[in-house]
Amino acid sequence: MDTVLARTGLREVSPERYLRIAWLSALSLYGVILTGALVRLTGSGLACESWPGCEGGAFFPALGDHSTIEFGNRVFALFPLVLTLVAWVAARRASGLPRWVTWVAALTFLGTLAQAPLGLLTIRLDLHPLMVMTHFLLALVVLAGAVVVAVEALGNARGRVPSPVPPWLRGVGIVLVVACGTLVVTGALSTAAGPHPGDSAEIDRFWNLLDAVYVHVRATAVFGIGFVLLLAYLVRHRARVGLLLPVALGLVGLLLVQMAVGEIQWRNQLPWWLVLIHVVLAAGVWAWTVGLAAALWRTPARLTRA
Repeated sequence: MDTVLARTGLREVSPERYLRIAWLSALSLYGVILTGALVRLTGSGLACESWPGCEGGAFFPALGDHSTIEFGNRVFALFPLVLTLVAWVAARRASGLPRWVTWVAALTFLGTLAQAPLGLLTIRLDLHPLMVMTHFLLALVVLAGAVVVAVEALGNARGRVPSPVPPWLRGVGIVLVVACGTLVVTGALSTAAGPHPGDSAEIDRFWNLLDAVYVHVRATAVFGIGFVLLLAYLVRHRARVGLLLPVALGLVGLLLVQMAVGEIQWRNQLPWWLVLIHVVLAAGVWAWTVGLAAALWRTPARLTRA
């Protein structure tokens, strides 16, 4: 591919420019999670009968809230598709980036591309909750890939230092990612078992809501224990870890808001707009956790300055 890029006359991409590309890619993937959740929670999942157009014989939707929301999500999905492709191609021309970043960027693009046929299959299967959940979880996987690339791009552009934390704590970071992934999966199972199937019509639910919430709460406890260990070390060695401590504290704040929203939505019988906020916050917690773990292993110099 390097030969092809050279023949097309593509110039070397500066580390600063690639940093902007990488973060735009990650932000766009976060945005499409928001629009996708909006489709499901407003019951707009089957508002467009065709794909990629909305109606048979007409590409654009007729006037209506549900069809506009569904079609708007499809249009917005073009942005992360283009940006992840650009991030992949530019990674081959960005000076200083290790080869593995190119592979992660490539897999992120391919995962984003796979969302299109997966979305079509989800519609063809009348929003089967297992398919909807898979659609959502793939979105989180590619978001994680984009965040890892963005953190590496930050280190490449602004300098990188040896990790200020011991190997065992970096291992805790990996455990946190796994625990947070479990949280996300059980949260998706809770949504799949909940009252928002993705369409205004009756759709089969997946699993039992109370069982799903039970597992989700237990996974939260595991994540919390690991995070307390990480935070305790960062506080004790705050002079050494620099801005890694504020980054971790920011995650604490996000977690507290997420927990509060989760409790409020449960006590108010899961109104769709509160569930939307909960899902968007969950994606933020996931991305933040992945970013923090990546920074513990490959630490950008900017994050170690007090």
